[in-house]
Amino acid sequence: MTEAGKSTGCTARKRTWRAVVAAHGTNPPDQVASGIPPTGTHPADARHSRIALRVNGSDHVLDVDHRATLLDALRERLDLTGSKKGCDHGQCGACTVLVDGRRANSCLLLAVAQDGAEVTTVEGLADDDGSLHPLQEAFLEHDAFQCGYCTPGQLCSALGVLREAAAGHPSHVTDPAVAASTGPVELSAEEIRERLSGNLCRCGAYNGIVDAVSDVCARSAPAKSTVPSTTPGPAPSPVPRPDVIV
Repeated sequence: MTEAGKSTGCTARKRTWRAVVAAHGTNPPDQVASGIPPTGTHPADARHSRIALRVNGSDHVLDVDHRATLLDALRERLDLTGSKKGCDHGQCGACTVLVDGRRANSCLLLAVAQDGAEVTTVEGLADDDGSLHPLQEAFLEHDAFQCGYCTPGQLCSALGVLREAAAGHPSHVTDPAVAASTGPVELSAEEIRERLSGNLCRCGAYNGIVDAVSDVCARSAPAKSTVPSTTPGPAPSPVPRPDVIV
């Protein structure tokens, strides 16, 4: 990350923190109900810190042990158990969530270091009315999961893949000529496999997962006309990118 990016991220987190504190002089009602002491009453403790997180669109203030991971905070403090603890070593990807829009292994992140961050878990992908995210629908349609243990991490990771490719971020298999450009990267099957290689599926449902991500990527692209035009037309509209499906 560039120094400018670090500065922007830090400033955004501070704004989030101030907004949450201003809105909640004490902890939000759900945190009070769970027994978390209100702001300012936690005894001095060198092993705990108070942090603010925005998770799936809701603000939370938590007193966390400095040794607690983000995954543990999500599962044990916020009861968001969709993200799974698989290997607990950042090798299987079952715990993948989006932190400030970028995918990350939550088992490797200390919760205290995420103060002010915006986190999206698999519970936050569907709309408030229960409508599934296009990726969730595609996973169902293509039978992209079997036991389903890896599915929450796969879904969050796939959403990150679509955004990264749309932003032009190259992968290890991206053609150097394409990587040198500033445009979006086309998601071939090889690109999808490479970009999702950090998420393991013990059941071997990889083909269905690749098909589902390819399907969502194709649906976000404009339909191509099969009739060749003989007269000059208006300039083409910008190509919609997968990030519009969030």
